[in-house]
This record gives sequence, C-alpha cells and structure tokens, in this order.
Amino acid sequence: MPSRNDAITHTHGVHVVNISPIGTKRLRMSERAEKQREVLFPEVPPEWLWRRQKNNGYTTVPRTLPIVMEAIDALSKSQPAGHTYFCLWCRSPDHPVLTIENPATLASEAGFKGERAVDTWKRRVRTLRDEGFIVTKPGAAGEFHYVLLMNPNLVMEGLRARGRLQDSVYAKFHDRSLEIGSYGDIEQFRSMQVPAAPQSIPSFVPPPPPDKGESGTGP
Repeated sequence: MPSRNDAITHTHGVHVVNISPIGTKRLRMSERAEKQREVLFPEVPPEWLWRRQKNNGYTTVPRTLPIVMEAIDALSKSQPAGHTYFCLWCRSPDHPVLTIENPATLASEAGFKGERAVDTWKRRVRTLRDEGFIVTKPGAAGEFHYVLLMNPNLVMEGLRARGRLQDSVYAKFHDRSLEIGSYGDIEQFRSMQVPAAPQSIPSFVPPPPPDKGESGTGP
C-alpha cells in the first residue's frame, strides 16, 4: 500500500500513485546555512557564533543598509556620513525613535576624536537630516536629543526622484530590493502623493532669474 506521503489520483478508473521522496522538505535559508556550517566549519565551537535568538544586544536593520550607506557617503562627499548613520541604527531599540542623551558617546562610536568630535558628528547628522534619512527634535541634550529613523528604502526612492542618486548606486539598491522582497517599499513610494520624507523638501523655492533682456534688470 502507498504510504501517507504518496498522493493517489484516479485517471480513467486506474489508481495512479505519485511517489514523493521522504525527507525532501524544502529548507529555509537559515536551516540551509546551518547545514553548510556543520559541513564547512565543524571546527568552530558554536559558543563563538552570534545567534540573534540567544545573544542579547541586537537590533533589526534593513538589508539594503550597506547600499544606503554608500549613497549617503556619495551625497556627503568630503564629509561622509554613512558610518554615522549606521551608528544611529545600532543604537535603535528595535524601534525608529532614539533618545541621544550624550552626543559625545555617539561621536566617539562614529570614529570622531579630539575637541571638535561632537561638532563633526553634528555636521554629519545634519546631512542625514537634510537628505531625509532622519527627523530630529531638540531636547535636554541639544539639537539632536530625539531622532526618528525614516524608512531608508523610501528615502532612497525620494532621492532618485529628485535626481540625487548615481545610476550605479540606484541599480544596486533596486536589484537588492527585488532580491530580498522589499520592492513593496518602492511601490509604496511611487503611490505616495508627497515623494519625499519630512524635512527634505525646502520650504521656499526661489523663482528662476529673469531674462537679461527683460526691462528693469541689470548685470
């Protein structure tokens, strides 16, 4: 008799048994990785490995973050702010709201040293705010006491819509979004009426300069 793993179909009165091999269930990505670890790295004790379900001190970050950091560094040029942005995410309590009580600590974690470390850090944070990656509110610790982390995938699309992203960087971001299943963020942005994050739209856009031939104008 066929086992319970076999599927029985009826075709013109004839029993057709579809045999499905036992134990060939499709493994999840984490399960496949564990099988690979057992084969490739058997000499490494499990105690030396980071396990999110076991080890404390973690947060959830977008998988597009490395590409987002590259985009930020390209936007900030001589004052790259990508690592500063990463440090903010590492401070996240698995929630987008951060309270920064000691800017000097964040400046040190971002790699800034010396008497002007905090000022250097603040300039990087202003860049992140101006480009729409974060929203800030003042508090007891100063201008950036409260920080709200925006969805970087939406911000990246906003930068693309404004012509602020290099084609090569956006291509990597777009492909990675398709790969990890976050393309819905891109579609969400494209359906929004206001294609930019708060604080990323200037409050006043000056009119274009008049033609030189127009009366009342000078050089």
